[in-house]
Amino acid sequence: MAKPRVIEPPVGRFSQPSPILAPVIQRLKALRSPRVPPRSGPTSVAGRADQAVLRFLRTRGHPPAAETAMRALGWAGDHAAVWLALGAAGALADRRRRRRWLVAGATGPAAIGINLAVKVAVGRERPLIEGHPRLGRAPTELSFPSAHATSSVAAAIALGRVEPRARPALLVLAAAICAGRPYLGMHYPSDVAAGIVLGACIGALVPGVGVTADEDRLIDLAIDAGKPTPVAAAA
Repeated sequence: MAKPRVIEPPVGRFSQPSPILAPVIQRLKALRSPRVPPRSGPTSVAGRADQAVLRFLRTRGHPPAAETAMRALGWAGDHAAVWLALGAAGALADRRRRRRWLVAGATGPAAIGINLAVKVAVGRERPLIEGHPRLGRAPTELSFPSAHATSSVAAAIALGRVEPRARPALLVLAAAICAGRPYLGMHYPSDVAAGIVLGACIGALVPGVGVTADEDRLIDLAIDAGKPTPVAAAA
């Protein structure tokens, strides 16, 4: 039985984007540098491996429960919604670090903006596999790097800098969202890998979320100083 063929569109060819993103994409397309023709050798080998992994993930291990879970993770990662929600929840529960939680949660949507600029510069379209349609929707046909991977890793790292104890759980969630992109046929594995690298850089560099123990102690002292003393409260 023949393996499903991965159809890779020519680099630089764009499908019609959503009306909201169309003006932004048109402006960014005008800034793109000339294309470099594809090369043979290691690049070609890597491309074939990329397609083989994509084909395996999209065509194997797809019971209904697994597909439902991966789709749910994809929806949670849309527009970095789950990361915004986690940042907001942290801000509500932790008044002392409210601003840091909000900044960390907003890192996800900010990362999507940076990701879009890279997407337009590269111009790679999403994969197509014969007989296996994508199991999700996207605002554009641009594929490299994955916005879900970029925003999830960036936000997970930023939120983990606010609360290091939550870092393992945050990274597990980000990893699950990343794994779902080729599983659903939405991205090549290399799109996800590039998104992870870009997101890690953004999450590590975003300012205003990680603080030292000394700064934490100063904040505690400032909060304590604002509280009424027992004598003043009795008066």
